[in-house]
Amino acid sequence: MKKEPYFQVDTINQKSIDLLTAVNKYRSRHSGYKINQNHLALLVLDMQGYFLEERSHAYLPSSNAILPGVNKLVETFYQYERPVVFTRHINTTQDAGLLSTWWKDLIQLDNPTSEIISSLDVTQGTVLIKNQYDAFLNTSLADTLHAWEINQVVICGVMTHLCCESTARSAFMQGFEVYFTIDGTATYTEEFHRATLLNLSHGFAIPLLINEVMQVFH
Repeated sequence: MKKEPYFQVDTINQKSIDLLTAVNKYRSRHSGYKINQNHLALLVLDMQGYFLEERSHAYLPSSNAILPGVNKLVETFYQYERPVVFTRHINTTQDAGLLSTWWKDLIQLDNPTSEIISSLDVTQGTVLIKNQYDAFLNTSLADTLHAWEINQVVICGVMTHLCCESTARSAFMQGFEVYFTIDGTATYTEEFHRATLLNLSHGFAIPLLINEVMQVFH
């Protein structure tokens, strides 16, 4: 598969507006959904060197373009003392399930690129290890969010059409309102990104821009 830098630092803003316009007919049906910062958590999925370092075979060319926006989200949630959960995808041969046959390798704990990238400050957040696309599956995420009295989540990270989309669908099915950042997620190609936004906006999540999340805090 040929990966695309469909997001670039100097074009991501306009490209994201174009993507939002493409799915706005579905988003507009749910105008009653409003973010409440008092019941909101940020989920930052799999921002690991495995996906963000150019030397890695799984490098996503669009990932660096989303990094400033993801950092802005993290810093803002910290500033307003809202929960931030960082997921770190780690597999063993015992817990990988079908991932072990679907992909040619696994992200194992001893792989240096399994670490969350150092340019993200995880010190005030919670780091959650997961072993499947869905961050809720076989983890304590749902219980943790309920303990924090969270009923809304903002999703950012990688990859748009795999872990981010799977987690968004699962969050919805478990009763959380889901806000999915268009310019805070990245994957292999624009086609995959568009497909996720179309699917989620129709049945599971509100697609929005990072700046729209920022407005909640001002």
